[in-house]
Amino acid sequence: MPREQVHPVAVLALPGVVAFDMAIPLEVFSGTGAPYAVQLVTADGAPVTTSSGLTVTPHAGPEALRDAGTVVVPGFSPAPGTPPAAALDLLRAAHGRGARLVSICTGAFALAAAGLLDGRPATTHWEHTDDLAAAHPQVTVVPDVLFVDDGDILTSAGMAAGIDLCLHVVRRDHGARTARAVARRLVVAAHREGGQAQYVATPVPEIGNGSLADTRAWALDHLAEPLTLDDLARRALVSTRTLARRWRAETGTSPLNWLTEQRVHRARELLETDATMGVEEVARRTGLGTGDNLRLHTRRLLGTTPTGYRRSFGARAR
Repeated sequence: MPREQVHPVAVLALPGVVAFDMAIPLEVFSGTGAPYAVQLVTADGAPVTTSSGLTVTPHAGPEALRDAGTVVVPGFSPAPGTPPAAALDLLRAAHGRGARLVSICTGAFALAAAGLLDGRPATTHWEHTDDLAAAHPQVTVVPDVLFVDDGDILTSAGMAAGIDLCLHVVRRDHGARTARAVARRLVVAAHREGGQAQYVATPVPEIGNGSLADTRAWALDHLAEPLTLDDLARRALVSTRTLARRWRAETGTSPLNWLTEQRVHRARELLETDATMGVEEVARRTGLGTGDNLRLHTRRLLGTTPTGYRRSFGARAR
């Protein structure tokens, strides 16, 4: 997306739209400081009633969808359900002219009903993944992830995963620094990988069991050091086995995978903000060790090289 151009974002509210899902893209994209122009729209320009009974008046009607570079479809209820034919036609038209389509939660059912997810990977709220697969067998449903980025079509799981996906879009468009600033304003995690589990076995530790949040905060302050499971376990005052079990319960991933992801995120920030720092120095400061190791993990997690990432986002960060 050209930096100097305003990027129109249309949030398509379907009948029975989930108010929380609808608010996510409006808040994320309107508060980036980046050149997004966000509008809430309906397929006919008329007000809609949310799943919680609120009446919502849109900013615009279908004309806004015809101009949007990104169209976001929030979840709607009841689900699964079939949106109005006019809405499906608008989504097909938007995709046909090259707009990026994003769904939150059960919004994926609208994209699937329009035939836009046929032969593609997609996700939705874990309670509805089986319904999506049954209703639309041509869709490759990925049941246990936060979001799926398939290029021009992106889908997320429910509720908070919609925030993760919208921040991912901001990060993809404008880099980690801008996305981190939005996350700070919303008081949410700056980054969760799309492949992370939608829910974990113990999302809230029982009283008395404590939490590893302090250990993770300590690890973030010591990323440049060669941290091991033993180091983390000693810090948390637990065995390595207990650490690994509780870490996965609280984050949905292993301690070492989490460390690698955080180191790559830190590397992104350095690549964006310091044009003079060489790749080897970035690797050293983030605990990834060598430039080759940094290249390996940036390609695996970001789909690009450190140099390619800096070329795309370094100028925006300065």
